[in-house]
Amino acid sequence: LHSYGFWRPKSLLDTARFTLSFNGWLRKKHQDSRALWKHEAVQKYLETLSKEYQQSNRLLNDDSKNDFEQRTLRRRRADLSLVATAFQEIKETEREVQELEAMCRELDSRDEKQLLELALEEKETLDKKINMLCRKLFQLLVPKEKYDKSPVILEVTAGRTTGGDICQQFAKEMFEMYQNYADYKCWTFDVLNYTPAEIGGLHHAAAHISGDDVYRHLKYEGGTHRVQRIPETGLSSRMQRIHTGTMSVIVLPQPDEVDVKVDPKDLRIDTFRAKGAGGQHVNKTDSAVRIVHLPTGLVVECQQERSQQKNKEIALRMLRAKLYQQIIEKQLSQEQSARKLQLGTRAQSERIRTYNFTQDRVTDHRISYDARNIKEVLSGKEELDKLINRLLEFAEMEALTEYLENLQSVEGGGC
Repeated sequence: LHSYGFWRPKSLLDTARFTLSFNGWLRKKHQDSRALWKHEAVQKYLETLSKEYQQSNRLLNDDSKNDFEQRTLRRRRADLSLVATAFQEIKETEREVQELEAMCRELDSRDEKQLLELALEEKETLDKKINMLCRKLFQLLVPKEKYDKSPVILEVTAGRTTGGDICQQFAKEMFEMYQNYADYKCWTFDVLNYTPAEIGGLHHAAAHISGDDVYRHLKYEGGTHRVQRIPETGLSSRMQRIHTGTMSVIVLPQPDEVDVKVDPKDLRIDTFRAKGAGGQHVNKTDSAVRIVHLPTGLVVECQQERSQQKNKEIALRMLRAKLYQQIIEKQLSQEQSARKLQLGTRAQSERIRTYNFTQDRVTDHRISYDARNIKEVLSGKEELDKLINRLLEFAEMEALTEYLENLQSVEGGGC
């Protein structure tokens, strides 16, 4: 099968046999999937994949292939199927656009204004379709991260500032935003820990979120979120100015089976009375559990269940997820170390987004993107989903261009 080119690593891009000659052009254009589509080298590469897909179909009809060869061909055809289909659909749509453009020129020369307007509207619709198909095509080509489909443990923690309770209030709003977003995406949102502040805010909270592609959508939310606002209450008139506060978000992917051995001798387990809403047991029983992992200093808490044993089980699961995260972070740092540009380290100390209430604007600093309605973003629905998808598109195009540039250097070195 070597002669047919079917032995390849996981990614469709890893051993592509084409030479890229754009020398940084991709990096300047990586936000624009339509511009990337039009480049000659990308077109040649996609033509190669399309021909290989057609060849695999022909070879599968060859009765001389044994069972192993047949299975290999079927897997390769399945890998190429969606890419080849999207490629052909874009080509066909482009031919329709060309026909409409010729029609528009003819109508314009005959001064047929009404028909010309209809033709231009149709062309605009087809252009939008091509842009959508290009994004879909390049999403198929981008190598998927190992944990994209995993559920997550999401933690929010209020920062510390001289502004008083602004951080705690902001942390509460952010936790509710992610809860609403989970509901919007039809995910399951299970609160694991919730430590309210004295004046209506939130010190810390954690939740387990499961559903379709949860980590893929939330993985870039980790980091420091900043708020700029004028507090509505609790300050004298001379203090009615813009205050700045922060809160941090941690997103931990949690594969279905987290197999991390924890020695009971390495644990210190404390029990205490839970705080906040939850019924009479909150203030009368030591149902809440805090576990300290002595070798690493990691601390987890759970107080949501009435049963101390259930809280202990949940806390142990959270601890294993955090220990597993250390392994994941090493892998992620190794994968990202070769990146020339990154969306971010996802570290807790990195300021990634600002919520400016006085200007009614949310700014994501990594992609220079502004959303103009803070309340709509904090509702956790369409506007937040739009922001997150914009971030994902940027990240995927960045990953794709990085792969293509790496392929250029490999081909240039004769590997």
